[in-house]
Amino acid sequence: MDTNVKHATPSRLGRGAALGAGAGVVASVAMGLYAMVASLVKDTGFFTPLHHIATVIVAPDDLMSSMMSGMTGDGAWEVAPGTALLGLAVHVMTGAGYGAAFGAIASRLRSAGAAVLAGLGAVWGGLVFVISSWVGLPLAAAVFGVSDLAEGGMAGMNPIADMPEMAGWGTFLAEHVLFGVVTGLLVAAGLRPGRRHPRQ
Repeated sequence: MDTNVKHATPSRLGRGAALGAGAGVVASVAMGLYAMVASLVKDTGFFTPLHHIATVIVAPDDLMSSMMSGMTGDGAWEVAPGTALLGLAVHVMTGAGYGAAFGAIASRLRSAGAAVLAGLGAVWGGLVFVISSWVGLPLAAAVFGVSDLAEGGMAGMNPIADMPEMAGWGTFLAEHVLFGVVTGLLVAAGLRPGRRHPRQ
């Protein structure tokens, strides 16, 4: 009797993980663009999310500068290129990791279509939101020694551990669901029958 789940061989798992990693990179870019547009709409600066992510490694000076410029109307498009690129690199590498895990899971599904994988991706995005908010980000803040903000309206908040609150919980959840849906659709496209590799 046919089932929708098959025991994945190591090679199939590897292909699924690699496909998922690529999908996660693309999905993280879509997620980032959503976050940047949301930040622009909220008058906190278009590039602020990239500066925000980079604070896991660098001081929050560029984050605060772009945020304040957006809030005061002095420069909604203010960007520190090096910091923004660092934030983008951290973001897409994280997306690749979560995407690889999803791709490995999806490789076990025999006949799931795009709609099913998109739905599973949305659930996966919600799970990543939970993991990031209450485990990953606080852990990263502790490991990298990220200090709390010392001034401004968000003084006392930690730019990494408190990222969901600073970005807005609703926005942060929507970003992750979008990430999951895009990852699911791209993995589905890569796993569709016409793209199957020869059996090993």
